[in-house]
Amino acid sequence: MLGGTRSGKSRFAEDLLPADEPVRYLATARRRADDDEWSARIDAHRARRSPSWTTLEDSDVAAVVRAGGGPLLVDDLATWLTGVLDDAGAWEAPTVPPQVGTAVEELVSAVAAAPGRVVLVSAEVGLGVVPPTRAGRLFRDELGALNAALAAVCDEVTLLVAGLPLPLKRP
Repeated sequence: MLGGTRSGKSRFAEDLLPADEPVRYLATARRRADDDEWSARIDAHRARRSPSWTTLEDSDVAAVVRAGGGPLLVDDLATWLTGVLDDAGAWEAPTVPPQVGTAVEELVSAVAAAPGRVVLVSAEVGLGVVPPTRAGRLFRDELGALNAALAAVCDEVTLLVAGLPLPLKRP
């Protein structure tokens, strides 16, 4: 599930899974004590999840995907990648640190071999202008490469635009 900001991608992805059955919901957002608005966004996402779903907060998305255990929704990969880039010190590095590529490869491999249904949510940031900062370009480029690699191994890919689903790849 790809889409821009406020395109409805998370809600659409949630609606793909049964509300009355166990689902693992892997939330990738890192809560920051100094950002009340970000915490409110996290809380709003959590509040609309079905009570029969289990929320996981783990940065090792590949390990959670490999573990199996029923349907899994990962929301979202742009936030996960931001954490990977943060942890690697990529924003200040002259080139992308190798651990970024390793984390991406591990995730793509895990999704390709996933033992059950996995619904992935990610931002699509490649449709706009070229960001004026190095960090913005780094993020856009790395997320675009991650999205493309995952789309290659997924059975189905949908782009949400203005709340409307556009199928890009079907089984």
